[in-house]
Amino acid sequence: MNQQEMRAVYAQTLIDLAEKDERIVLLEADLMKASGTTPFKTKFPGRTFNMGVAEANMVGVAAGLSAGGKIPFAGTFGCFAARRTYDQFFISANYARLKVRLVGTDPGISSAFNGGTHMPFEDMGIMRNIPKLAVFDPGDPVSLRKLVEKSAYYEGNTYMRLYRKPAPVIYDEKETFEIGKGKVLKEGTDITVIACGVIMLNEALKAYHILENEGIHATVIDMHTIKPVDSELIIRYARKTGRLITCENHQVMNGLGSAVAEVLAENCPVFIKRIGVEDEFGEVGTQDYLQERFGLTAAHIVEEAKKLINK
Repeated sequence: MNQQEMRAVYAQTLIDLAEKDERIVLLEADLMKASGTTPFKTKFPGRTFNMGVAEANMVGVAAGLSAGGKIPFAGTFGCFAARRTYDQFFISANYARLKVRLVGTDPGISSAFNGGTHMPFEDMGIMRNIPKLAVFDPGDPVSLRKLVEKSAYYEGNTYMRLYRKPAPVIYDEKETFEIGKGKVLKEGTDITVIACGVIMLNEALKAYHILENEGIHATVIDMHTIKPVDSELIIRYARKTGRLITCENHQVMNGLGSAVAEVLAENCPVFIKRIGVEDEFGEVGTQDYLQERFGLTAAHIVEEAKKLINK
């Protein structure tokens, strides 16, 4: 499959937006090279702010820029974006009804050799608690581009997980996206697999083909928006297939799996299995090793799908 580097897509999308709207500004916490946003600084040096290793202050400044009429995108590693900036993001941006677009790079196991201290398995769970905040985990370069464009003009604050590495292109460039509306990629009648993010969406698609070859017909849904989650879509496919699996590069608590389980518990109780990190810290390793280590693979999805179908 054709691949594009996600951080390059992010930077180019911001450049495209900034060329049309002088309110677009970029803040970084001394990680511009890692985030791939140097091209934005080259193009718009007066609209780029390197805040140094001071993530909480960066978010406070972003909130101030928003109060002054700007549209700030503030980025850093996901572990810092979620854990170090939480109070400032909660109060200065969200509670104050300002508009900050916070971006957390290298979500979950994608931080690989940076290890457990830099491996955010809890960021979506932390962010889901903030009222009215939209939370995204794009699964390919096209959805990333479209969701960045949508988030720029969203009426509230946003938090986006950004996988930095090359990722397979799944969607056609003409595909449209709506905040809070999932995308059905494959139709099936036996089980529904709901995934988010680059790693787990691609593993879900691999699992679909394995299951199809074994006569098991799965629906695959890209739930790119974790909050607001697409309740209507979840309920519709729960009623259609009676069994669901969620797949996320995140703790199984408080992320995609919990969001789906909450919808099902209140509207349509069915069998559900949440695939993700099972209440553990991260560790150093290659991405392939870490996927095996934490069960974030197509093989694990297939195994759990068969168990659900036999219930």
